[in-house]
Order: sequence, then structure tokens, then C-alpha cells
Amino acid sequence: MNASELLANTLSPDAHTRQDAEQKLESAARENYPAYVLMLSTEIVNESSAPHVRNAAGLALKNALSARESARQLDYTNRWLALDNDTRSKVKQDALMALGSNQGKVGTVAAQVVAAVAAVELPQGQWGEVIEILLGFVNNQTNTNLRIATLQAIGFICETIKPEILAVRSNEILTAVIHGARKEEPSPEVQLAAIHALLNSLEFVRDNFDREGERNYIMQVVCEATQNPSVPVQVGSFECLVRIMTLYYEKMGFYMERALFGLTVMGMKHSEESIALQAIEFWSTVCEIETELAWEAQEATEYNEVPEQESKFFAKIALPEIVPVLLQLLTRQEEDADEDEWNVSMAAGTCLGLLAQAVTDTIVPAVIPFIEANIRAQDWHQREAAVMAFGSIMEGPDPKVLTPLVNQALPILIDMMNDTNLQVKDTVAWTLGRICDLLVATILPDVHLHPLVSALVNGLNDNPRIVANCCWALMNLSDQLGFQESDDPSSAQTTALSPYVEGIVQALLRTTETASNEGNYRTAAYEAITSFVTHSALDTIPVVQSTAVVILNRMEQLIGMQNQIVGVDDRNNWNDLQSNFCGVIISVVRKLGNGIQPLADRIMTLVLQLIQAAAKTSTILEDAFLVVGALAAALDQGFSPYVQAFLPFLFPALKAHEDTQLCTVAVGVIGDISRALGEQSAQFSNAFMSVLLENLQSDVLNRNVKISILSCFGDIAMAIGTSFEPYLNTTMGVLRQAGAVQPNPLDIDLVEYVGMLREGILDAYQGVVAAFKNTDKVSLLLPHVPSILELVQRCLADSERTESASKTCIGLIGDLADSFPDGQIKQYLLAEWVASELRSKSRMSPETKRTLRWAREMVKRATA
Repeated sequence: MNASELLANTLSPDAHTRQDAEQKLESAARENYPAYVLMLSTEIVNESSAPHVRNAAGLALKNALSARESARQLDYTNRWLALDNDTRSKVKQDALMALGSNQGKVGTVAAQVVAAVAAVELPQGQWGEVIEILLGFVNNQTNTNLRIATLQAIGFICETIKPEILAVRSNEILTAVIHGARKEEPSPEVQLAAIHALLNSLEFVRDNFDREGERNYIMQVVCEATQNPSVPVQVGSFECLVRIMTLYYEKMGFYMERALFGLTVMGMKHSEESIALQAIEFWSTVCEIETELAWEAQEATEYNEVPEQESKFFAKIALPEIVPVLLQLLTRQEEDADEDEWNVSMAAGTCLGLLAQAVTDTIVPAVIPFIEANIRAQDWHQREAAVMAFGSIMEGPDPKVLTPLVNQALPILIDMMNDTNLQVKDTVAWTLGRICDLLVATILPDVHLHPLVSALVNGLNDNPRIVANCCWALMNLSDQLGFQESDDPSSAQTTALSPYVEGIVQALLRTTETASNEGNYRTAAYEAITSFVTHSALDTIPVVQSTAVVILNRMEQLIGMQNQIVGVDDRNNWNDLQSNFCGVIISVVRKLGNGIQPLADRIMTLVLQLIQAAAKTSTILEDAFLVVGALAAALDQGFSPYVQAFLPFLFPALKAHEDTQLCTVAVGVIGDISRALGEQSAQFSNAFMSVLLENLQSDVLNRNVKISILSCFGDIAMAIGTSFEPYLNTTMGVLRQAGAVQPNPLDIDLVEYVGMLREGILDAYQGVVAAFKNTDKVSLLLPHVPSILELVQRCLADSERTESASKTCIGLIGDLADSFPDGQIKQYLLAEWVASELRSKSRMSPETKRTLRWAREMVKRATA
């Protein structure tokens, strides 16, 4: 079979033909990569080939160069860079030639190939001339197809490559892109490609935005494009305005006043939905930025600091203009709207909610007249819009301002749960859920609670969408009115919700007796049950116990039906249910604590059966392992009879290096078991440490799992105390090596990773020091004190450190001083940086302050 036939078959509607062709291409790529890429590039540039074949060649070539997973991308990059120069040059030349094709979408696919090669080579300092070549193509006024595809290629390159790599060419790129986006450009297709390229290049043209003249010209071109006759160009230009506002908010005052207020309000009113959606998104973005700035300003005031950036209050200024438009758009609902399909009325509701957070109390008088005028309207559109408006402003204004309004509205809303229109009832249930979540103090137990609970429980028999919202409202009610962990245990005998708990939970259990999960309502019901279990007071513990028995019965029954699963849908349904069961059981175990003992045998038996029946479905294994972890934490040493039966399932999960989530959960379970069994876990520590150290050597295992492993060393050490001695030097060597990793300050991902890595190492050090402190083997720590304090110093010098990292660092200084009170590490503790940190007056939580005071005392004692 020749290349054209093979590529054509990858697009075949017949699954067998398609898979066969894809496998043959993969084999060709593995067996002879240079010949494979040359074959594809020859095909993409072949004008006598059918367009769909050329497209297939281009996509195959792009997929041979770019991957979503970082590890695979690294392999693809190295594979490409290992090719000889002639092969690479030929592929690049062919891709550039294909940009000018006038056949179908060949130019667009060629643009993707050019961008994929650029994404590999430019960061390596190679193919620097590509931007110059592309800019030359953009100026070729004789070939419109070439200009469109080239602008697309520039856009794709800007989207995939880090801004700093392209910053040196930003002027030329911007000039070419803006030239194509001007209103004088005769081709709307060129304008659209230019607008999309501009959208992707906005990040690295910061220097141009700093220069007023250039900024004015960019803004002029984008604003003019919002009035373009072409709808896609208008949509793209509003997308640009959203991105510009996100990146350059502080420079937008002049443009908001002169043009953007008017343009965006007109855009929101546009009859073309795609344009209106982007114009609404513009104001949603403004509101999000200004809410964040208000929060930063408040925090700065608390610490007598000046905020880095001040709000320009665009939302507050525009309020009289945009609120009437948003309220009008709320009434543009569609009778049979798909819940997953974003439309103008949904966007308007979201924007109104964000506006309420940005302008706080000011929103209330602007919206209330609309609600009052429409809440009892004949037309369901008006009623639903009024309820949506009310629900949307629940967060932002001062609760004191909203309380009298909610008190007045609650009886009306509860009554509206019987509305004749489905969408109205759905929005009412959502609004009640918002009130339960954000303003639960407005729900007066003697006045509102009974009718509210009755309405929500009745709603559980309604349409799936309404059921899901009623479940969510009941869950919020439980979260807010139920027993809280912070409550005084002596007063936790009962709560305002206690008389209703049994009836609600039984109604929720009935709701879950269904084969379908339309609109996710069954899952929502299980989540609500979990909340009622979690927040149960002492007088509703019998409900928790009976719920556990019901769930275990269902779990048993479902495991027994394992052999009846036939299709993918059945398997997914089975998995969803088992996941829900595990969620409820975890909350039961945590609530009952050691009181779960009578059910422990049954739970472990079912969990082990579930693990075997899960058919390697990692999400189910994760849930099952989390049940085991919760049970270990609840039973403490009473968990020991189950360990031997569980370990044969734990170790394979720890060795599933490609399954990041499962591996992380499995590492966490080792910590849970070690903490539960304490010194008894020493019999398993050799196996645990061996597999964990082996995992650290893996090239496949996700680096974040390795952080969990380092923390787990601390859990094991703390559990087994001085029995950790055989692993001490190896562990401390690993921790010292990991602590030496330094991030590249330009690589934000790496900076974040190193921060988390250091926290994991600190946790491990804390556990190891605790294991030997106050024992006759404490001297074993002495050789490791310098490396521990070296990391502590490095972490405390990091301006981006978290509060928990600061607390752990200060705690470690105190622990080490407490471990050697006789002056053995005096020279380290007298270092200037230690004294400086212990004198620190920087902002910190009360808990960290207590740790600081304690550490200060320990150091004073150890250096006296």
C-alpha cells in the first residue's frame, strides 16, 4: 500500500480500516523515523495529491512532533533533534511551501506543522530565520492563501512558545499582524487570521504596550475590528479586548472612557450571539480583576502596606449602563436550551454574579426593581430572569444589606418550587441553594426551615436538573447548619437541622435508587448524603449507622453483579456507583471514629472484593484505598489484623508508575497505616521503604508523586521512632540531594515545583527529627544538622514560601535546638540568619507565632 492510500485510510469511516492504517503509520515512525517524516512532508507539498490526503499527512507530521504529556514531548523533541540537517531542512522547506496551497485546509495544516517544528527548534536556538521567512510571506500581496496560512502559523507559534523566546522579534511580528488586522485589509480571511495571531502574541508585546503611541495604534486597530462586517472578525476582536484587559488592566483607563464602554455595551446587545457572548466576557473579566484588586487592597490595609495595583473601578462607573443590558439578556432564555450549551442568558447571569462581587452593595438598588417587577410575571421568561438575578447577587453585598430582602423573598421562592415551568423551578432550586450556602443566617429555624426542607425534599421527585439542584441546596444546608468540627463537642448534642436529618437522608437514599445518573443527580444525592453524615450531631448518629448498613448492602449487591456487566455504559455506571459508595463510607468512618469497629470486618472484606473486581480501573482503586486509609486512621492499632490481607493489593499500586493519581493515593495509605499502627508498623517498614526508594529511582513516575514519597519517609520515621535507624543515612542522603535542586527563576512551573518539593523534604525532616528526639540515639542526627538547616535557610529566604513552609522551618529550628539542649549544635544556632528569623516581625498566623515563640525559647536554652 502506498503512502497516499495509507494516509487516506486514516480518515476512513470504517474503524477497522482506520485503526489498521494508524498502526502501520506508527510502525513506520518507529522503524525508520527519518524516512517517515520525509514521506509525510513530500505528501503535504504534493499539489497533485487529494487535499484530504495532504491534510492527513500534515496532521500525522504535526503529531510526530508535538504531544500533550511532557515526558512524551521530550521524547519527540529529542527524536527530531537527532535527525540529520538535510532531513530536517527538507521537512521544513516542504511545510513552508505548503503554506501557499490553494487546496482546502492544506495551508492551515501546514501552518500547524511549521509551528510544531518551531516549538521544538526555537527554544534550542535553532531555525531563528523562520520568523523572518514568515514575515516575508505575510507581505506577499499576490497570494492571499499564503498570507492567511502564514498568519495562522505565526499565531500557532506565539501560542505554543514561551514569550521570552520570541520577545526579540516582537516588533516585527506585531507590525505584520497589525497590518493584516487593519480595516483597510480587503480580505476578511486575512483579517481574521491576523486577529487570531494578535490574540496569541499579546503576552510578549508588553514593551510595545508600554509605549503610548504604539499602544494607541494597537487599540485603534482592535476597536475598529469590533465594527468589522465579518462576524468572526468581530468575535476575534472582542476576544483580543478580553485578553488585553487581563494583561494590561492598569493602562486601560483612557480607552475605557473613549471607546470601550460604548463598544462593549453595543456588543452585548448584538443580535449575533457569538459577539454578545464575547462582549459579556469582557465585563466578566473586568469584574474578576477588580474583585481581586479589592481583596488585595483590603489585605494591604490590614498590614499597613500600599497595594501593588489600584482598582480603577470600571465596573462601578459602568454599572448604570451595563446592569439594564444584563437584566434584559437574562430574559433571552430558550425553552429547550441544552444545559451544557453556553448561551447569552447564562453568560449574563454569570456576569451579574461577578459584578455583584466587584461592586458589592451598589448592585442591590440597581437590580431589586427588576426583581420586584418580574418575579410574579405571567411570562416565565420574566419570572426566571427575576429569580436568576436574585440568586446572582447573593455573593458580594454585605449580608446585612441582603438579609431583609432574603427574609422577604424566601416564602415566595419556596412557593415557586411549585411553578408550572421547569426552568423557573430549576433556577429557584439553584437560588435556594445559594441562600443555604452564602446566607444561611437568613433562614430562621422557626419560620423558614420546615417549609424550605419540605420544598427541597419534594423537589427530589422532579426533573433530574431540579433534583441535582435540590441535592446541592440540601448539602449546603447541612454544611452550614450541621455540626462543625470547630463546634464545642459538649454543645454538639443537636443542631437546628437534627429533627429533619433522618427524613432527608431517607429521601436522598430513595433518590439514589435509580439506574440512570442524568444531569449527575444521583452523584449529587450521594454527595448530599455524605455531607449529612459528616455534619451529624450526636442525636443523629443512629442515622449515620443505618446509612452505613444501607450503603454496605448496596456495595455487596453491586459487587455480586460484576459478572452481569456487558457494555461500556454498564461498566461506567458500576464504577460511578462504587465511587459514590466509597465516598459515603469514608465519611461514615471519619464520623464514627473508633465506633466503626463493629462494621470494620465487613468494610475491609467488601473493599478487598471491590479492589479485585475493579478490573484495574484506577479511579475505583483510588477510592477503595482512601476507604482503607480512613479506616486505618479511625482504628489506630485496631487496624493491624487487616494489614497482611491488604498489602498484596497495595504494592502493585505503588509500582503502577504511569498512574500518577493511584500511586499518590497508595503512598498516602502507607502514611495512614504507619501513623495508625505506630511502632507496630516497624514489621512492614522494610517493605515500605524498599518500594518507596525504588519509586524515587523511576524515570516514569510523576515528580509530584516523589514529593509525597519524601513526606511519607517522615510519617514512617515518626511512627517507628528509633527503629528507623537502618534507613536514616539513605533517607537523609536522598533528602539532601533533593533539597539541592535550584529552580530557573524564568520557569514558573519549575519554581512552583521546587517550592512544593522543599515542603515535602521539610515534612520528612520534621518526622525524622521527631523520631530520634528525646531518645538515646539522638546523636545519630548530628551529622545531618548542617544539611537540614541549610534547607531551612534556603526556604526562609524564598519570598514565595507558603505560610505552612515558614511554620515547618521555624518548628524544625526549635526541634533541633530541643534535641541538643547541651550546646552540641550551638555554632549552627548562633548563625546570624537564625537570630534574624527568630526576631522576625513579618505577617504570620497566630499558630506560626506560637511556634516562633517556642523555637525562640528552645534556641535560647540550647545556646546558653
